[in-house]
Parts: sequence; C-alpha cells; structure tokens
Amino acid sequence: MANKRSLEGYRDNVNLKPYGVKIDFTPDQVQEYVKCASDPIYFATRYMKAVSLDEGLIPYHPYPYQKKMIETCANNRFVICKLPRQSGKTLTMCAYLLWNVMFNQDINVAVLANKKTIAYEILERIKNAYQYIPKWLQQGVKEWNKGSIVLENGSRVIASATSSSAVRGLSLNIIYLDEFAHIPNNIAEDFFSSVYPTISAGKDTKVIITSTPRGLNKFYQLWKGATRRHGEDGKNEFVPIEVSWRDVPKYPGGPLRDEKWMMETISNTSLEQFNQEYNTEFLGSTNTLIASWKLSSMNWTKPIKTHKDGLMIYEEPKPGHIYTLTVDVARGIGKDYSSFAVIDASASPYRLVAKYRNNLIPPLVFPNIIESVARLYNNAWVLVEVNDIGGQVVDILHTELEYENIVSTVAKGRKGQVVSGGFGKGNKLQGVRTTVALKKTGCSILKNLIEQDRLIIQDQDVIDELMTFVSQGEIGWKAEEGHTDDLVMCLILFSWLCRQTYFKDMTSVDIRKGMMEEEMQELEDELTPFGFLSKANDAETEIFDGNDYWKASDR
Repeated sequence: MANKRSLEGYRDNVNLKPYGVKIDFTPDQVQEYVKCASDPIYFATRYMKAVSLDEGLIPYHPYPYQKKMIETCANNRFVICKLPRQSGKTLTMCAYLLWNVMFNQDINVAVLANKKTIAYEILERIKNAYQYIPKWLQQGVKEWNKGSIVLENGSRVIASATSSSAVRGLSLNIIYLDEFAHIPNNIAEDFFSSVYPTISAGKDTKVIITSTPRGLNKFYQLWKGATRRHGEDGKNEFVPIEVSWRDVPKYPGGPLRDEKWMMETISNTSLEQFNQEYNTEFLGSTNTLIASWKLSSMNWTKPIKTHKDGLMIYEEPKPGHIYTLTVDVARGIGKDYSSFAVIDASASPYRLVAKYRNNLIPPLVFPNIIESVARLYNNAWVLVEVNDIGGQVVDILHTELEYENIVSTVAKGRKGQVVSGGFGKGNKLQGVRTTVALKKTGCSILKNLIEQDRLIIQDQDVIDELMTFVSQGEIGWKAEEGHTDDLVMCLILFSWLCRQTYFKDMTSVDIRKGMMEEEMQELEDELTPFGFLSKANDAETEIFDGNDYWKASDR
C-alpha cells in the first residue's frame, strides 16, 4: 500500500512517485515487475502509452520492425537504424531508454540531436510516457528538469545537442543519436573524432543511431560500413536495421500507407523527396562535381601502411611504373591541409596509391616529406601548386633537397599554362599557378575520369571531400562551408596534368584517346550481332620490397 506522500506525488504531480516512498508490492505486482525487468518488449507493450493528436492517450502497440529495433538494441552494443519519416522510431527508442533507466541501477543515458530543443522534446516524450506508468512500477523521482531526469535507483537521462563537447567527461552507458543524418557533417565528424572513442572504449556502453537519410554524409558512411560483409575493408561494428515505408501499415491518426498514399505523397512533394524520406534512399547533393550515383558507389579500403603524421599507403611502388605526386600547400596552422596525392600514371585506369594530409605540418618541413615519398615511388614527377607559399616549398625541394623530377610550366598566351619539358620560349615556373581556367579544366577532366572509372580512388578522406565539393555559382567549384577540398585540389592538378602533351609523351598514356576508343567499342558491340572473346594471361606483378618509406631517400 502507498503512503500519503506517494499519493501527493513528486512536486504536486500525482502521476510521479517521489523519492524515498516505500510501496508494499502484492504477489501479482512482484511477478509483473520481474516480467517487465527481464523483457523490454513486454514492458513497452503492456505499460507504454503515447499521445496521439487525433486519438489522445493511446497504448503503444509496436509493429514487428519496432520490436526488432528494441530487441537488437538490447542484444548489441552498436546499432544503426535507417528508417522513413513518421515510422515511430523516436517513440520506440523512448520505450527502450525508459526501460533501461527504470530497471537498471546507475544507468546514464544521453539523448543527443542536431539541436538542443529537439533533444529536449525527446526527453519530454520519455517523461510523458513515464507519468502514465503505474506508480508501483515507477522508481522514485529525485530530479525532473527540462534537460535531465534522475531516478532513485541512480539512473539518469540527459538531453543535449550533438557536439564534440556535449558529453565529454561524462560516464555514459547509452548514447542515443536521433536523426544523425541531419547533423551538419563537420559537427558529426568532430563528435566521432573527439567523443566517440571514449564512449566505445567501455565494455557495456551502447551507441544507438536512428535517422532518415539526408545526403552522403557521416550517417551514410556509418551505414555503408555497417552493411558490408564481415572481413571486408571498412566494415564497422554497427548492427544495421533498415525499414521501408511499406513496413509501416498505419500509424495512429495517420493514413493507410498503400500505393494510393504513395502516389499522393509524390504528387504533393517530389519523387526524389519521397525516395529519400520514405524509401530511405541515399541521394547526394544535386550540385556536387561528381554525380551522386557515382559517389554512392565509391568504396574505400584500409591502407596497407599508415603513418601517424598523415601518410596513408594503399599500394607499394612497382618497378618500372611511373608515378605523379601533386601537391596542395597550406600554412600549417590547423585550418586547411597540406596535402598530396600519389597516382600511378603508368596505365589507364589511373590509381591513387598513396595520400598525405596534415593541417599542422610547417611549410618548411613539408618538402622533406614530399621528397621522401616521391623518391620511394620511383622518383615520381612532382607538381606543386604555387599560388601562395607553395613557391617556398618547391624552392626547398629543388635547391636544398636537390630533387630533380619537378614539373615546370610556362605561360603560352591564350593557351594558358602548359607543362614545359625544359625547352621553348617563355619564363619557366617550377610548379603551377591555379587559375580559374586551370581549375575549370581540371574539374571537367576529373569528373570524366572518376565517373568513367578512369581514376580509381580508394581513400575515405578523398571520397568525403568529393561528397562536399559543390558548385558555388560564379565562384566555381569548392568545398561546402565547414569542409575542406585540399585532396580534391590535388586530384584537379593531376587531371589537368594528364591532358598536357608533355605528360602524354612521358607516360605514353592518352586518356582522352582511351575514352574515345572505349565509346567506339561500345557502339560497335551494340551494332555487331556476333563476336569473339579473348582472354589474356594474367601477368605476375612483383611488389617492391623497400625500406621504411621515411628513409627512402637514403637508398
């Protein structure tokens, strides 16, 4: 039996059990408590209630996919859910989180959303559901605030916006990230780089992510990693759950989701919007340089060597192969990155075999890294962008380090800059200036190279930059606000370089001719009813077994 203080409630809220109130359980209540504590689905189905705009307070009857969400979260540490709009994902997660804090001691839960107000709304839904649970089943309330609640069993729920400092320093058991795809990509990246490692280090800590897709961002990367097969490069620990609009037959107060509803929704919005918000398709930005269909199919792999300074190697240098190393120089003050891309230019398709990216490396030190890696890759041809302090880098590379294979350019009037082979008229410049014309040309060629599989990229940082490299109107192509494009600029320099006459003579590869021949072959195949198949023997490739790449120049 409850005492008088229990009847009064917490702070005059008769629906809340105050802290410290003792209740004498009946045998049936004890049995019921045990059932609830051992089965979150039973608890949610039997005692959770929700407020419907049309029907008022109604019992929560989870659909099969919602039961699967709860069960998966209960049995796994890392869960990522891709769901359509209005699928009841937030209510389902509220039920699971509430079960955790009610039936476990000292559980700390963080509810994070792209805005603090949205996180507070989710917490409010947890609080509302809690008020309609029988008081004999409740834990006593110690704190009941706008941004947090604390129960007498020591468990708590806090709500905040997702940021790199949102939960830093807190000891958490569960982090719930709501609509993660709608969090700005730079904030999502900062969160995972600064906060996530401390969370994932725990043995029992859970990270749960739910969202409707919105572009090719951090949520897309996590989902793609979660859906890869075990053993594949890029596979992460998240367990994926995917729900389609067809799995949501009818939510309380809403229409029946059938083909008629689908057509009405498309007519009132658009097919693209429907595919993203209800078919849960990942659609890239319409103004990215590389088409979204191509971006969504690009896969990254793990490097075979990684240096803490920012160098990642994907393929060892091969004897007889010709490599290029294109360089974009920054000031090393923690903003833009000093970067370079090493590309095997021996044959088409070209391949990105190594990359460097560091925003703290001083320009005076950067040439040593360039020289070391360039010598490792068969004395690669080095092209440095010299608009700003790149000239200083190329001077050190040539004068002090005595590196010879530096690409030079010369101005040719209307032709603009061309690669110089050391002869001809004009003032020769070691390196290249990135002009509007050069960037426009490089972007156009890069788009064709990637979309026609003439340039193979296997680095995640490069793919990330391509996903946010968009048209800025008259300004041209550049990174979206809050993002960088230094590695993409290295690829643009390479793309411009591979169309230069001197480069074609040097590598004996004419990519434009290759594209034309391939298109002609496809046309002939369509017109020719019969043909012959030939299969060449696979040639063995010797892998270079060199010393540590930082000591390559000593050989």
